[in-house]
Amino acid sequence: MTASPHFERPTRIRFDQCDPAGIVFHPHYFVMFNRLVEDWVTDALGIPYADLLGRRRIGLPTVSQRTEFTAVSRMGDDVVLSLLVERVGRSSLALALVCRGDDGPRATVHTVLVTTSLDSHRPVPLPDDVRVAIQRFLAGTA
Repeated sequence: MTASPHFERPTRIRFDQCDPAGIVFHPHYFVMFNRLVEDWVTDALGIPYADLLGRRRIGLPTVSQRTEFTAVSRMGDDVVLSLLVERVGRSSLALALVCRGDDGPRATVHTVLVTTSLDSHRPVPLPDDVRVAIQRFLAGTA
């Protein structure tokens, strides 16, 4: 069995992401993961995220999220953020997003994003070019 392709970005935990206990304040994981999704769309799929939301008026809001925090991250830690596509629907994407340190996973989010019109805020089908780009990514040919 072959592993599904995943998208990764190394990052360093910064002072402004930490709480008085010296560990990542949990909402900052969601900001890091949103940046990861933006980078995946732009860099791995080849579709500028800013253009998708701006000119094309297609949003990717979160409609569902399940999170597990399994270890702490501290200021100065180098971690790797990774994205794995779990499911592609008509107008939705299920993704697994993981923050991993040398000691293993620290935070894992299973999230569902839905494509919406930013004008009506109603779901719309995943645009054809986005669907094709995801298929290429999953096939390892992106």
